[in-house]
Amino acid sequence: MIGGRNMRKLAIALGALLILAGCAGKGVWAPDEDVARAAYAHDGPPRLTLFTMLNNRTGAGAHTSLMVNGSQRIIFDPAGSFKHETIPERNDVLYGATPQVVDVYTRYHARKTFHVKIQRLDVSPKVARQAMALMQNHGAVGQAMCSKSTSGILAELFPGRISPTWYPKTLAAQFGALPGVTDETLHEYDSDDNSKVLAEWNPEKAN
Repeated sequence: MIGGRNMRKLAIALGALLILAGCAGKGVWAPDEDVARAAYAHDGPPRLTLFTMLNNRTGAGAHTSLMVNGSQRIIFDPAGSFKHETIPERNDVLYGATPQVVDVYTRYHARKTFHVKIQRLDVSPKVARQAMALMQNHGAVGQAMCSKSTSGILAELFPGRISPTWYPKTLAAQFGALPGVTDETLHEYDSDDNSKVLAEWNPEKAN
């Protein structure tokens, strides 16, 4: 029979496991052939692009994601809701980030209540490779962990200059302080029902 003290220890251990399980996202794993078919390498320089979604009324950060252009261009969209049958996903990594996909991705997030801050930083091929590896090996992300997971990746790439944070605006400020970062802001005033952006998007007709 388990004594009272041991029961309490067991309950604490089980509680910790439940908390950790709650922090894990739902795993998604697209087939190899779909990922290979979608692979896209942009002809621009190796680059990191940080997306920060901000509330138009309060200015608070709502979501963070990271795109890298290296041997191919992919988007790390932790716990994101952006899904489309033509865009393969593996544990929050979206493959085939063509200009058309990036356009619909940003327009999906920009609407009358939110705008998107887009920050770009050209990096060395080595940093781009490291970023891709960190994104691909990260695993699925739980809800409300987008900034924490993205900042953790960037903190490994830029130790001492970026620190892990739970807050999208804080991460955007840290990233913006890196030498060479450029930024722009995307405003759109569509309905808050952003699912229509994807429902109406036809990749075969996109320019």
